[in-house]
Amino acid sequence: MTTEPIDGVAIVGALLRNFDGFVNVVPVDNIKGGRLPENAPLPALLVRCVSSVERHKLQRSPKTRTVDRVSVLVRAANYRDQKRIIKLAKDCCAGKTGNIGGGTSVSILTAGTGPDVGGPGNTFEQTQDFRVSYDA
Repeated sequence: MTTEPIDGVAIVGALLRNFDGFVNVVPVDNIKGGRLPENAPLPALLVRCVSSVERHKLQRSPKTRTVDRVSVLVRAANYRDQKRIIKLAKDCCAGKTGNIGGGTSVSILTAGTGPDVGGPGNTFEQTQDFRVSYDA
């Protein structure tokens, strides 16, 4: 039996999949990690790690403090939906603390919103980044 590693992507993904604000906006099956399929139904979210830094320990401790920069890409059929879903992602994740998605001592801050870009098939895309700190 293998267990999925706990990282910022898993933590943010867990929040997004369990956020009541997305119930009628983005189906849970449309929230993916890694990459979106070519013909993914819209709207869709792609959650991936941009960077990861482990704090160097000075003392022996069973836990390592890690900070991941996690990007949530929104792909939508129109600009209005793109903007609405970016706001929902911020509402869902920003400022959350505690034990979340298998991570302990989690703290999530916003880390910037990317530019509006054209996606495949004339879709609308934008990213929202988060700084996810947790003990591993």
